[in-house]
Amino acid sequence: MATVCLSFDFDAFSGWLRDDGSNTPGNLSRGEFGDIGARRLLALLAEYRIPSTWFVPGHTIESFPGTAEAIVNAAHELAHHNYAHENPRALTEPEERRAIERGIAAIEQVTGAQPAGYRSPSWDVSHNTLRLLSEYGFEYDSSLMGNDFSPYRPRTGDVINAEGPARFGEKLPIVEMPVDWSLDDYPYFGLRWSTGLVGLRTPSQVGEVWRDEFDWMQSHVDGGIFTLTMHPQVIGRGARLTMLEGVIQHMQAQPGVVFRRMQDVARDWAEANP
Repeated sequence: MATVCLSFDFDAFSGWLRDDGSNTPGNLSRGEFGDIGARRLLALLAEYRIPSTWFVPGHTIESFPGTAEAIVNAAHELAHHNYAHENPRALTEPEERRAIERGIAAIEQVTGAQPAGYRSPSWDVSHNTLRLLSEYGFEYDSSLMGNDFSPYRPRTGDVINAEGPARFGEKLPIVEMPVDWSLDDYPYFGLRWSTGLVGLRTPSQVGEVWRDEFDWMQSHVDGGIFTLTMHPQVIGRGARLTMLEGVIQHMQAQPGVVFRRMQDVARDWAEANP
């Protein structure tokens, strides 16, 4: 059996609130399009009866409360993505705590419950992040790349430098649901002049990569978990949605494939791997 986790980072405005000059009206309008993309994605998921996971900053939840409620009402998972898409690597520990707490509060306003999952903006973590996630009761993280199609327990306290071999730290109780840039829409389609990123690939190129990665997993990894990361303001354009629909159809045509929310997969894995 193979499992597919479709995940969406609904950044909206928050992805453009950096101090690098990105927060211009033009860029903020790109973030606003994320709300249109999110609505289109919800319709696509409903058509194929697919549950999914949405990592949503608190800023987005408060800016687009109707869409956040629609995500929850459709039985998708609402997971944590800090408050205003803050990169943990750039935060002091008190600042990171505040971003985590504000994000939790925003999610609890919609769901009435603590979020199970966390994904770091920019897939970067500080030396404090994983310890803080455990402290705040998160069940899983989805920010690291130490495996591809199998969850694992992340560590804290590693010492890795050029002076000698790595000294591995303590494994944490949370589950790591690994990711990879090749299974993210932003490097392929994104455009960000401030960082020199000019993706703008054709949807057919990206669809080929994603299908081939899925097929390899299904052939080589027993019980593999395939996690796709997408952004509504990126994948929500017409031709890209058509490509995504084709990838979904390809996956559904394979025997033994199920689509699940990440929190459900993480809980089952944790129970099987205490």
